[in-house]
Amino acid sequence: MASSEDEVFMAEAIAEARAAAAAGEVPVGAVLVADGEILARGRNLRETWADPTAHAEMVALREGARRKGTWHLEGTTLYVTMEPCPMCAGAMVLARVARLVYGADDPKAGAAGTLMNIVQDRRLNHRLTVTRGVRAGECGEILREFFRARRGRDPGRTGDENDGDSVGAEGCRSG
Repeated sequence: MASSEDEVFMAEAIAEARAAAAAGEVPVGAVLVADGEILARGRNLRETWADPTAHAEMVALREGARRKGTWHLEGTTLYVTMEPCPMCAGAMVLARVARLVYGADDPKAGAAGTLMNIVQDRRLNHRLTVTRGVRAGECGEILREFFRARRGRDPGRTGDENDGDSVGAEGCRSG
């Protein structure tokens, strides 16, 4: 169940998603929270950094680990506007993040319960608590708007691409 604190921190993740969109990146944002304070922020930076691993969650996890001086992120909560992919979900497990809160589901690549559930797989040595759907409508709409605008600028797109129309906004990162 989402708390008022979840709403506040998701608003911060949404601000990161909007900043990503303004930079031409797929609009996914994340904030990593420890002890009620934002430890790190992340937004998609794949195009900017020319790095396929520069998803919002990975950027936030890297910054959080740097700031803490350890890869152990026990006791933290990661807020992200879209359900994490397998790479990001695996990184959360490895970093020992305690809790994941996300907005829009991702039925094409979601690894926190939609397509698969890496973050709660009993075969792994760590599992996260998950809160789904916090501000999901707003998170999904940001993605839909981004891809609608993108299609409008690129008439050569066939519509077969992962374009966010099936949101949640699902699988949009590969934009």
